[in-house]
Amino acid sequence: MTKILLVEDSKFLRLATERALVRAGYEVCTAADGEEALRAAQAKLPDLILLDMLLPKMSGLDVLKALKKDTSTRAIPVVVITGMTQKNAARLQEDGAAAFLEKSTLELDKGSERLLQEVREIVGKVAGQGAKQTTA
Repeated sequence: MTKILLVEDSKFLRLATERALVRAGYEVCTAADGEEALRAAQAKLPDLILLDMLLPKMSGLDVLKALKKDTSTRAIPVVVITGMTQKNAARLQEDGAAAFLEKSTLELDKGSERLLQEVREIVGKVAGQGAKQTTA
């Protein structure tokens, strides 16, 4: 079962997204701020991290950079989920993000299907990369 760490400060979005991911068959742990996200990532070592950028205590960008510096979490793919525009995607990927999802295009107010579709695709790509690395 794929373990996902969901980092989102909005309680409503965090609970709704967690519920949707669990129903879709993922094991989910959550964090509401940047410091909690780092602790959870180091303790749980998830297969994927869904990271909001605007967080209390420590920004999402600082969390991303810290995750990529830490040898225990460096290889975990981080998917940035944010309200920021697509213009930031290239910069975030330079900082180590595996993918960038804009909240407005996910249409979370209409349900979680788009998010789940994106997560399935990302998990599939990550699994494929892992298979390539182990067979190489």
